[in-house]
Amino acid sequence: MTTVAIAPQPAGAAATLPAGGPDPTRFDWAEAWYPVAYLEDLDPTQPTRFTLLERGIVIWWDPNGQAWCVFEDKCPHRLAPLSEGRVNESGELECPYHGWAFAGDGTCTHIPQQPPIQSPKEGQGNRSSRACAVSMPTAIAQGLLFVYPGKAENAPRVEVPIIAPVEDEPDGWVMLNTFRDLPYDALTLLENVLDASHIPYTHHKTVGKRENAAPMAMEVIESSRQGFRGLWPEGPRKGKLGAQHTTFIAPGLMYHDLTSQQFGRTMTVVYATPIRKGECRLFARFPFKFASKLPATVIGFTPRWFSHIGNNAVLEDDQIFLHIQERELEKTGRSYAQACYLPTQADRYVLAFRNWVSDFEADPFPGQSLPPAWTKEALLDRYHSHTQHCHSCRTALARIKTLRWGLLGVSAVGWSLVPIAIATGSLSGLAAIFLATLPLATAAVWAGLGILERRFYQGRAVPPRNLPERKA
Repeated sequence: MTTVAIAPQPAGAAATLPAGGPDPTRFDWAEAWYPVAYLEDLDPTQPTRFTLLERGIVIWWDPNGQAWCVFEDKCPHRLAPLSEGRVNESGELECPYHGWAFAGDGTCTHIPQQPPIQSPKEGQGNRSSRACAVSMPTAIAQGLLFVYPGKAENAPRVEVPIIAPVEDEPDGWVMLNTFRDLPYDALTLLENVLDASHIPYTHHKTVGKRENAAPMAMEVIESSRQGFRGLWPEGPRKGKLGAQHTTFIAPGLMYHDLTSQQFGRTMTVVYATPIRKGECRLFARFPFKFASKLPATVIGFTPRWFSHIGNNAVLEDDQIFLHIQERELEKTGRSYAQACYLPTQADRYVLAFRNWVSDFEADPFPGQSLPPAWTKEALLDRYHSHTQHCHSCRTALARIKTLRWGLLGVSAVGWSLVPIAIATGSLSGLAAIFLATLPLATAAVWAGLGILERRFYQGRAVPPRNLPERKA
């Protein structure tokens, strides 16, 4: 659980610095730590590209320093993306364009086109500071790789946002994790997950039920530039589970915390990492301390990729209308408070969050307009927003494809042997029946795996809440 910041501590620097920069009147999104990947999803053999606050970055494993490194994704030579290169035989990141090589700290170690030194007075281009790749501070905490996009000298002084209850009491937790690139702002994501009142309706038949909807009296206990804490005394399911506590840690972390006699302690944790205007990466984490051992056992036997299919389905419950909603807000040209009518206490957290954005000028992309709306097919795309970036889902998809091809081969062989066996009379009745049904069985399994395969690529067009209700 230990947080390890790679950036050096400046001599004489203050011990801590609040996220958001030194100006108490505004929040600077660059001056904060952001998760960019789960460690288990990163491939140490090849560079990984990501976009953080509109800034292209490349994540790569430095075998010499035994550490994950993050650079700006451009070579100082001709600005080619380093993420299209490779980690070479010397364990350095190599540019794909002209082969310039960089050590883990960004130092340029080799320029192939540069002649060898002929005399002590002759300079070497790779020794210039202009030849260095721009390295960014990184940290590892609770299985996530964090990056600091602001001033590097501030990074060691800014706290990495972690799940405090898990850090304070590390024993006994079971953790489910997922992520997805979403087609709406980090602000929209945070507002949505802070709003518990939408769950019975939006997520009806997935993680909610309409009949559980009820008046909700939320309380904001304290708020500041660094976030706020809230309490829902009654809690979900009309008070059947107990009070729920909510914490928002600026700029991109929030969690709901609930302890009940039925289930034990359950948390819903969301990190919102801004990619660009209208896009963010969600990291959703679900730490549990169950009252019974059975749920933990079941979770332990559930493949990660299988739970991700279910998680993606829940996200798609509101993905389309959130994408549209933020464009409708932009069209009004009005402030959030003017455009939206929030008359009930169920909106207290949303109001507190939007007040934080307004009071501290906390828009990560001020003045920018949203890009054109996406098609419904693009909004429901799972492969490019999740599967290709997820180690467990990529692996499962490849195995399913291989298995389907194998089943086709078995089915083809079975069908070809049936007429031969009948013509020659070489098989008994039971054996002939088995040989005849084998192709049918393999075809059925092949079709079933095809349905599963499609779930790695595309979400369902109609959310469960809109399906016809069964008559009592």
